[in-house]
Amino acid sequence: MSTFDRLHPAVQHHVVNSLGWRDLRPLQLEAIDPLLDGAHALLVAPTAGGKTEAAVLPVLSRMLAEHWSGLSVLYLCPLRALLNNLEPRLAHYCGLVGRRVALWHGDIGSTVRRHILDDPPDLLLTTPESLEVMLVSQRVEHRPLFGDLRVVIVDEVHAFGSDDRGWHLLAVLERLRRLAGREPQRIGLSATVGNPDALLEWLAGAATGERVVVRGGAGFDAAAEVSIDFVGNDANAATVIAALHRGEKRLVFCDSRSGAETIASALRAKGTQTFVSHSSLSADERRQTEQAFAESSSCVIVATSTLELGLDIGDLDRVIQIDAPGKVASFLQRLGRTGRRAGTVRNCLFLARDTGALVRAVALRQLWADGYVERIEAPASPMHLLAQQIMALCLQERGLPAGDWPAWIGRHRGFAAMTPGERDEVIRFMLERQYLFEDGGVWSLGTEAEREFGWRHFMDLVSAFTSEGLFSVLHGELELGSVHHLTFALGREGNTVLLLGGRSWAVERVDWAARVAYVVPTDAPGKSRWLGDGVPLGFDLCRMIARVVAGRVNLPAAALTRRGRKAFEEALSEFAWNDGQGTSLRMRGDGLVEWWTFAGARANASLAASLGVAGLAAPQHDNFSIRLAADGMSQAAMAIDRLKSGATSIVLPAVTDDAIAGLKFSSCLPDHLARLVLQRRAEDSEAVGWVLKQPVATIESA
Repeated sequence: MSTFDRLHPAVQHHVVNSLGWRDLRPLQLEAIDPLLDGAHALLVAPTAGGKTEAAVLPVLSRMLAEHWSGLSVLYLCPLRALLNNLEPRLAHYCGLVGRRVALWHGDIGSTVRRHILDDPPDLLLTTPESLEVMLVSQRVEHRPLFGDLRVVIVDEVHAFGSDDRGWHLLAVLERLRRLAGREPQRIGLSATVGNPDALLEWLAGAATGERVVVRGGAGFDAAAEVSIDFVGNDANAATVIAALHRGEKRLVFCDSRSGAETIASALRAKGTQTFVSHSSLSADERRQTEQAFAESSSCVIVATSTLELGLDIGDLDRVIQIDAPGKVASFLQRLGRTGRRAGTVRNCLFLARDTGALVRAVALRQLWADGYVERIEAPASPMHLLAQQIMALCLQERGLPAGDWPAWIGRHRGFAAMTPGERDEVIRFMLERQYLFEDGGVWSLGTEAEREFGWRHFMDLVSAFTSEGLFSVLHGELELGSVHHLTFALGREGNTVLLLGGRSWAVERVDWAARVAYVVPTDAPGKSRWLGDGVPLGFDLCRMIARVVAGRVNLPAAALTRRGRKAFEEALSEFAWNDGQGTSLRMRGDGLVEWWTFAGARANASLAASLGVAGLAAPQHDNFSIRLAADGMSQAAMAIDRLKSGATSIVLPAVTDDAIAGLKFSSCLPDHLARLVLQRRAEDSEAVGWVLKQPVATIESA
């Protein structure tokens, strides 16, 4: 019997006759056996690799062969737009074999929701937050609705795995397991990641059963065309985009909303049919522009990361990246939007507006060529989500027996990794501060929880979980770009200085609720300004940048345009002192001392805090260096030696009070635990350990 023959006869028939597929893709064939056998699985393939069908066809086969009834399959996505995009396709597949699909998220009206509750579909498309709403709702009978659950499919699981939405997802799955009275099969769909086995372990958690990773393509495609140009500004970028590849469909990625609008406006002024998509537009506006783009044959859509995930916007000819993303994984997602038609290859053109973006693009391209992809790592210590889940369980169960929470979510890896003392302290604090109220051995929500989270039937309790968010940077009403929230979370004395658009900006005020930073120009001295930006970069990318600026990377001739190569060579001339190995202590001409680690913002934050303990006042840091308030090179070298020898302990970086307030549900934690959550998330002990083992080259001046 072939692998395909294991599928239910009805599924086989419709694949061949109704869908007209001559055969299945390798990923789809390889997924059949483990999924039919009930294994927890991670299906890994580039964008448009057929992951959805690889999961759904075997699940439909089991549904028919095992005579499942009721709501037996949940299909979870991180975005409503992705759910809307998938619904017609999944409805078609399920309809072929007589099964039904429904959609539930925040835009779905009450009439449709009531119909779903009265007559549940076989497969429900939804988000983890919408599941939470159902679980805490007084209008939903949880056990009848979820009692037939057999399978949970999590699309774009890598997008969940790196932030608190992922921890929340796992907690909801644990609660569904108890409601269903069985261990639902967990199936994750992911783009290429650096640690697929670990990502599957994270998704499966403490669930029993076999685990299988099914791979459907490597991250590196030797045939892909990836080139880098230097354009210097938005106007030049628009000129290049308008002139190149006329008559083709081009998707332009720009990592700020203001930049996307600026470039789109410039393209329209040049007579190019242009659409724009970003998070500030309404869902309806985005849907209309994406549909119009999909139906056109010669146009441009300028988008932020809203189109990085697998939304279907039709066949693309070209992907163009303004500047460079901060991760190889993002680049792979974007590259994978092209090359889907027979006879075409995947392609991406980087258009760098400044030298820092140019260097980062070169480093990303080299990491990609080396086959590197970042690991997905869940954020440390989700103590605030333990508090949220206990409150949600109180609502779900209309009163939670004291001490019963471990039976619901005790297997959750994030909660199980906490010490018993930490878990007990969270609960004790919640009882003391009236987030929980105990009466007769039963917990319910206390007066403080009612006051803080009770608005709109506790909607604030089920939404807006902490994520790797960006803050908009404004000078007056002008948006300069975006920076990562850790830029402001890590404590520093004096003004924080950002380097955006080729100049320095002093941060005057940070609005955590609105996620906006207000800045003014400053002449504060800095390092090479083009290296500055507000997005924390990973250790491996920073170390590759060190190699790049040291001239230790040999790029293919086609990798850089003539303009790009000229700008690249000028950038390298500023780092003639850097050999790309180890770290460097450098005395600048203006008397400042800098320790160039190229270790990433998280590692440098810990090192800077530790140097403060070693006697250096308030050192500043970024992705690449630590600026030392030292009285000459010898004092700086002595402080670093104390770190390297262990005479000075490595400490966690401080975090600001405003950052604590910006951590959702932090009010349910004692201050020192809330602070500890952010401190642990800001550290990179592996990178710090590497730095401390490296020799320090001393460079007197530059």
